[in-house]
Amino acid sequence: MEKIGSTDTEIFLKAVEDVEPLTSPKTIVTRYPDVSIRPPHPAPNEELEAMTQLWELVHGSADMDISFSDEYIEGSIRGFDKKLMRRLRKGEFPIQDYLDLHGLTKREAEARVRNFLIKSYGLGLRCVLLIHGRGLNSEDHIPILKERIPVWLSRGPVRKFVLAFSTARPYDGGTGAIYVLLRRKKGQPYLQV
Repeated sequence: MEKIGSTDTEIFLKAVEDVEPLTSPKTIVTRYPDVSIRPPHPAPNEELEAMTQLWELVHGSADMDISFSDEYIEGSIRGFDKKLMRRLRKGEFPIQDYLDLHGLTKREAEARVRNFLIKSYGLGLRCVLLIHGRGLNSEDHIPILKERIPVWLSRGPVRKFVLAFSTARPYDGGTGAIYVLLRRKKGQPYLQV
């Protein structure tokens, strides 16, 4: 039991009085990392990757041609039939299924979009609707999901079967939704123009 009125130094010295120094010839000295040294490549950053892919799309170095404004999004694989794109833009293809992304985080929405499109393609669906909202309830009223959708449609497994996409007509959700035209599965009839 320690004496009342002991100082911190006295308490410490009493606690370590039986401690003996290490006699090992290999003294291990812990070195702190040099903060000025950087790894040869940055750590993966989903945000940076998404922006890089969007830049590639906009500058023509990716697999899709994309037009993007504050209100309107449109994109298609290179060489896509202009008549089919016009029909998609006008909402002339029947919507066979839809996915509502309201209230989801970017990560949740990306996973749901990917799974929905894979399932839709597997079922042989040709035209689906993604309802992303207009961002009115998000911070600074920025439509974050709307900005990410072109990137999500052009990477990963879905890029193999997404042919085109376009902002929906007002009766299907307008600037808060997007039509997605999927590639035909083998054995499926062609789209009629």
